[in-house]
Amino acid sequence: MTEQHAHRFERGTDGPKVIVVGVDGSDSSLRAAAYAGGLARRQHALLAVVYVQPVLAAGAALGAPVAETTDEIAEDLVAQIRDAAERLKGIFEVRWEFHTFRGDPYNGLVTAADELRADAVVVGASEQAGHRIVGSVAVRLVKAGRWPVTVVP
Repeated sequence: MTEQHAHRFERGTDGPKVIVVGVDGSDSSLRAAAYAGGLARRQHALLAVVYVQPVLAAGAALGAPVAETTDEIAEDLVAQIRDAAERLKGIFEVRWEFHTFRGDPYNGLVTAADELRADAVVVGASEQAGHRIVGSVAVRLVKAGRWPVTVVP
């Protein structure tokens, strides 16, 4: 005689609820945002687009307007995302939010993923040669082992 297990149906609990994608204006981060947007659409998840504003004490000491520059980058990224969302309106609907955090990219994304209760994190592959030696943000996020991480080339 076989034992039958009652199957429990869970309404709306499959798949991620919040997908965090890190953007910095690089081509790979914009590809990551596009990929994450498609994933969020298919999963009916919230897409949390995160830009980590670097804190450059050395640049500030030299008189460089770092905060103004990073604010301009953030504003430009929001404009690009809004433009893309408008172009897709009526074709694809994606719920999204834009967030900025300060710090280095790794710690900023960890903070963002924790605070936004991310179920998944999507980042672009590093385009900097030095990351092969030191380790990219993506590799560090994977090693943290706290969320599924997708790295988009």
